[in-house]
Amino acid sequence: MSAPRFVLHDHRRPSPHFDLRLEEDGVLRSWAVPKGLPADTRHDRLAIAVDDHDLDHVDFEDEHKSVADTGTWEEHSRDDRRLVFSLHGREGERRYALIHTGGSQWLLHLTKQQSAVNEG
Repeated sequence: MSAPRFVLHDHRRPSPHFDLRLEEDGVLRSWAVPKGLPADTRHDRLAIAVDDHDLDHVDFEDEHKSVADTGTWEEHSRDDRRLVFSLHGREGERRYALIHTGGSQWLLHLTKQQSAVNEG
């Protein structure tokens, strides 16, 4: 069985934002991330859970949406409030945590612990 895929879509309409989609249980679990993935550990980003998408969205592009990054992802830990995972994308590997803060609201956090490849 191959590793589950992810895609980061860059949306330009109706308002600019990104969508993080993680393949799981035959669908793409999806979060709208208005300001994109966090670049450092001090600045978390809002992530809003949205409806799951079909797997064919993993490489979908149109005039309003392009693929900003794609690859595979792996889960490190999970409980009711928190999912810790790594994205293995075009630019390398980064480890994140999605932290549920209530309702559809999540925080996307770049973890301090990164793989040795990216800590250099």
